[in-house]
Amino acid sequence: MFFALVLPLLGPTLPFAAVENSAVVNNPAIETPAAELKPAPAIAEVELSLKERAIRVRRDGQVYGPWPVAIGAPATPTPKGVYQVQNKLLNPVYQSPKTGSVSGAVGGGAPLGDRWIGFLQKGADQFGIHGTPWPWWVEWRGAITHGCVRMLNDHVRKLFDLVEVGSRVVVKD
Repeated sequence: MFFALVLPLLGPTLPFAAVENSAVVNNPAIETPAAELKPAPAIAEVELSLKERAIRVRRDGQVYGPWPVAIGAPATPTPKGVYQVQNKLLNPVYQSPKTGSVSGAVGGGAPLGDRWIGFLQKGADQFGIHGTPWPWWVEWRGAITHGCVRMLNDHVRKLFDLVEVGSRVVVKD
């Protein structure tokens, strides 16, 4: 049985705007000099290798990472496939998938660290990439989670800044 580690309790499900720097092009009523047009922001692609237990980001022709990760335990594996970032949360709140109890802790020392990048929703369960207060599991690249992907807090902060809602997430062997 797959289940995730978070129930977002703070803010809306999609707290971040997916479109920025929009410009109206080819509208005869609006003349915008070509020099003032800004290209749309690049959409990043996240690649998670379960075999390597590492995550990379491709954006603007550059590769960031690889960063080590902890992945799902054999009984609760991280799902393979192609997904999209569905939401991003600062200071996410952890809810136990077993007991339903909610941790009051937030921030880097909380069970989900201070960043959450959700990429798959299955019913009430959500899978995501998040920080952790237990860095040794990431350093050892453990297969110990309930399906989520744990990163060192410093690394997930970098990833959080590189991706946006809608970014592609590829989880492969």
